[in-house]
Amino acid sequence: MPVLLQVALGGAIGAALRYASGGVAMRLLGSGFPYGTMFVNILGSFIMGFAAFYMLERMDGSFGRYAPFLMTGVLGGFTTFSAFSLDAVFLIERGRFLAAVIYMGGSVAFAMLALLLGMALARSLT
Repeated sequence: MPVLLQVALGGAIGAALRYASGGVAMRLLGSGFPYGTMFVNILGSFIMGFAAFYMLERMDGSFGRYAPFLMTGVLGGFTTFSAFSLDAVFLIERGRFLAAVIYMGGSVAFAMLALLLGMALARSLT
């Protein structure tokens, strides 16, 4: 399958999963905080860390051919910095400065932590 098609297919899957995750988060936790976007960015970072290490560093290289589908496509469609930015600006515009700081700092810090944990898990399996 051509790489561009892999990325497009993966992106469609990732975007659908992001939409579904956001809906579940809103039903479970309410709409007063952008839980869905924060969740997908943290989970996506964990999976990216795992995949980056396991697929690209530890495999014999043959699995790396799926990187455009999974990493660029699925995870690119699943995580979304643009939605993160929009949610942060909406919190600021509504005067919810503490929530905005918690959201921005928590999203970045926990996404980076999740990426490191994903890499650590992949390392432990090899």
